[in-house]
Amino acid sequence: MSAARPAAVIVLAAGEGTRMNSRLPKTLHLVCGLPMLAHCLSAAAQTGPGRLIVVVGHAAGQVSAHVREHAPDAQVVVQERLGGTGHAVRMALEAAGTIRGTVVVTYADTPLLRGATLAALAAERERAGAAAAVLTARAPDPSGYGRIVRDAGGGFASIVEHADATPEQLAIVEVNPGMYAFDGDLLADAVKRVGTGNAQGEEYLTDAVGVLRRDGHRVVTVECRDFDEVRGVNDLAQLAQANRIMNDRLLAAAMRAGVVVADPASTWIDVRVSLAAGAWIGPWTQLRGATVVGPGASVGPGCVLTDTVVGAGARVVQSYCDGAVIGDGAEVGPFARLLPGMTAEGRRATAAAEGEGVRGR
Repeated sequence: MSAARPAAVIVLAAGEGTRMNSRLPKTLHLVCGLPMLAHCLSAAAQTGPGRLIVVVGHAAGQVSAHVREHAPDAQVVVQERLGGTGHAVRMALEAAGTIRGTVVVTYADTPLLRGATLAALAAERERAGAAAAVLTARAPDPSGYGRIVRDAGGGFASIVEHADATPEQLAIVEVNPGMYAFDGDLLADAVKRVGTGNAQGEEYLTDAVGVLRRDGHRVVTVECRDFDEVRGVNDLAQLAQANRIMNDRLLAAAMRAGVVVADPASTWIDVRVSLAAGAWIGPWTQLRGATVVGPGASVGPGCVLTDTVVGAGARVVQSYCDGAVIGDGAEVGPFARLLPGMTAEGRRATAAAEGEGVRGR
């Protein structure tokens, strides 16, 4: 499949997220050190879109500020009335004007979705010359998801929402997580014709796919083989699950690159952490922010490091370091506390006092 650069990616980030039971907007909750929104913007950017459009609504000012921080070139569209996913896309298209080519639609609460998956979705729509390509996945538990109904030949027939499904359709495990690639011109027309005849009185983007099918246009599917990618985060339990999955990904990549992780189950690292080949990370260790661990260095067990540089061959044991610089070959801990601006150099540094800095003897 040839690489395709979509004309636009629309990221929907307007939802309130009431099930999070938090004052913080849902999309700004952190997954391995970055807001969910940042992960989703990164995935969208990896497709190389001509335009990146983000629809905000609840806490629009706060969410928009994060968009400007993580994707300064993105166009922000405010959905003044939260009227559903179809309404959000319609607002985006009305604000952006005519978009010819492939328009990908994704969400700001799916932090595990990879850019390569969105790129494959866009490429398949173009390859097939279809009006739309629907991302699908096989769910271990399909409850709550719309089901993908296929015709006798195995082609896409329709999406049936869980509440409307027959017992036979409820047995289908291929689901619609909600990501699409559309022909931009056809999408602009279809979203204008989406009704609100549902329990929520909202315009659903799913119905735009139905409009295209009724008009006789072709709709194709692309299966995402890893269901974890399309998991949405709607509450704090799902947020914890997303953090664990992302952390496992990061640790696996580090170990494949030559980092020794003694106990992955008790080790946590953030997305921006940099670990050199030959580093050793002990159990019960957390590496946060933009921490850097050099080659041959060992950190742990029982360390918490935030925005800290650990030099080559250094050793840090049972210590808390925040914004510190630990020089090559230095030994820190146990029970050291290094704060911003502090340094540890030489053979040994165990002090825990605040001040200008701590230097090894």
